[in-house]
Amino acid sequence: MAQTSETRRHGLRLLPYMGVIAVVADAEKLGFWNGHPDWINLGQGQPEVGEMEGAPERWTDFTIKPEDHAYGPIHGTQELREKIAAHYNRLFRQGKASQYTAENVAVASGGRLALSRAVFALGKGKIAYQVPDYSAYEDMLEAHMHRCEPIPLMTKVEEGFSLSAKALDEAAVKFDLDAFLISNPCNPTGAVVSGEHLKAWTDVARRRDLTILHDEFYSHFIYGDDGGPGAEAVSVASFVEDVNADPILLFDGLTKCFRYPGWRLGWVLGPKEMIECFVTAGSSLDGGPSRVVQRAALGVLEADRADRETQAVRVNFAKKRNLMVDRLRKMGVTFANESRGTFYVFGCLDQLPEPFNDAETFYRRALEEKVMTVPGPFFDINPGKIRGDDRAGPFKSWMRFSFGPPYADVERGLDRLEKMLKN
Repeated sequence: MAQTSETRRHGLRLLPYMGVIAVVADAEKLGFWNGHPDWINLGQGQPEVGEMEGAPERWTDFTIKPEDHAYGPIHGTQELREKIAAHYNRLFRQGKASQYTAENVAVASGGRLALSRAVFALGKGKIAYQVPDYSAYEDMLEAHMHRCEPIPLMTKVEEGFSLSAKALDEAAVKFDLDAFLISNPCNPTGAVVSGEHLKAWTDVARRRDLTILHDEFYSHFIYGDDGGPGAEAVSVASFVEDVNADPILLFDGLTKCFRYPGWRLGWVLGPKEMIECFVTAGSSLDGGPSRVVQRAALGVLEADRADRETQAVRVNFAKKRNLMVDRLRKMGVTFANESRGTFYVFGCLDQLPEPFNDAETFYRRALEEKVMTVPGPFFDINPGKIRGDDRAGPFKSWMRFSFGPPYADVERGLDRLEKMLKN
């Protein structure tokens, strides 16, 4: 059936905005623009990008060489791939016989594109994902449903929205899974799978020949049981036995942990043969990343600078995390977990007075206060509406709050939400 004039403009489809970008679009209708001094973006999916206590100065000066004006390799420059491999070996693979090399690394223009390349490269089969999770996964999976059957794995509030290795193993057998896509630390819930739990996931991958697409863009945003900064990053790279045999692709980049989202630089590490598939997918989709940005990234990943940056991230974001959890709890928001990772708090509104116990209403009223948040239903990943089209769904009373902005802005935003609820 032909599309209506409301969904078709000449020969193009009019697609809805995705996730946080939809929030920005709604706010723009009310006068928001990026950097507007009167608005507080507690919905943002990026960390603060300015100078930060304890962190090295922002990387602003670098040399562009003549060859950087040309197209670069689809898989990324040799220099940067070697630097990324060394970064992971230093942090996560010391003393292990199997080490990453440049052949185990590919670079892409941002994390979303890196993940899109990987899903594009998947063969015909079944791919599982957890619910809730990163909103962009829905579009990635829906675009390839003719080839990849999406299998939702629903997590439970009482388990902190965390999927156990046992549940993953049972699903792998029950559905005869070929792949599993997940963010860990998880956007939006802040749940973190680490230690023996994460090791058990890798055991499932090897035993069931299950390809894990491990999105770890928040790997350095880790907090302890006491809410303080975590001691170290969490990465599946710590538990890979053979970098060229284990069917595990890990994704990260400069976007979150190094606080350079505007550079649009991401990477993937995995077995050489899988990286080759990722690269050939890039030849169809995008043609390769910018050489200029890759040149700049070399400096950001120098060992001392990288460690100072990521340690400062954990220290400073832990303070904002504790502020947000404490203030939201006093307002009546409850949590399945209090965010052990990322810079998000996933809060339940069902104890708030009407009408604020509904995420959509809370969201719209907060916009009137010039505060942006993200309703929980955005993270109800449901490609092709395979579980029906229930607009409310299981997360109608859940909201994602971001402590990505600077401390003072987070505090101002929380003040406005508190005032909104009191009024």
